[in-house]
Amino acid sequence: MSDTGRDAGSARTRVLIADDQALLRAGFRLIIGSEPDLEVVGEAADGLAAVDLGRRLRPDVVLMDVRMPNLDGIEATRRLLEGAGGPTKVLILTTFDLDEYVFEALRAGASGFLLKDSPAEQLIAAIRVVASGEALLAPNVTRRLIEEFARQTARPPSPAPELSQLTPRELEVLSLLARGRSNAEIAESLFLGSTTVKTHVGRILMKLDLRDRVQAVVLAYESGLVQPGIG
Repeated sequence: MSDTGRDAGSARTRVLIADDQALLRAGFRLIIGSEPDLEVVGEAADGLAAVDLGRRLRPDVVLMDVRMPNLDGIEATRRLLEGAGGPTKVLILTTFDLDEYVFEALRAGASGFLLKDSPAEQLIAAIRVVASGEALLAPNVTRRLIEEFARQTARPPSPAPELSQLTPRELEVLSLLARGRSNAEIAESLFLGSTTVKTHVGRILMKLDLRDRVQAVVLAYESGLVQPGIG
């Protein structure tokens, strides 16, 4: 599908749908197209097409199915985000909320996940949340997902030299963030204002060149800064 473009001054969020089931794509298109601030700019029936269209159209959000022919959603996410050259975010579509593939997708750079049978209003809300730069994982869900991911993979910590760029306070904020704390909870724990915490989180993401909080949490666990079940 060709790029529909973006009108000057338009604030519409541009969405690419990647799923091998035509009926699901049609349903998603109908739901998304009914919202004045959203538009579908392309559809892909497999992972290779998703990467190709994603690179050419540079959508704001890609709805990415995990299991697709030719190239699965995890590898498609990894390739797309490596070569996106823009602020494209990936929202993983899955059948099970603790599907092992979800963890790998988060490691590949996805900003969150959504169950395929979620109500239409949740789909719309999810697209808006991810497009705004937030991660589609509530703090308690973040903790459950990432800790389960860490246990399943059982990978030894991998040193992250980039953490040396963070100040002691930023390391404290990252540690609490990785334990599933909200900004308000971090502020309370460190006796800081919520605006200050938000500033710290922004600086952490900028210094570590990360897309969102989910990627920060993954890095914290993989580097050994935070360990599953501790804290």
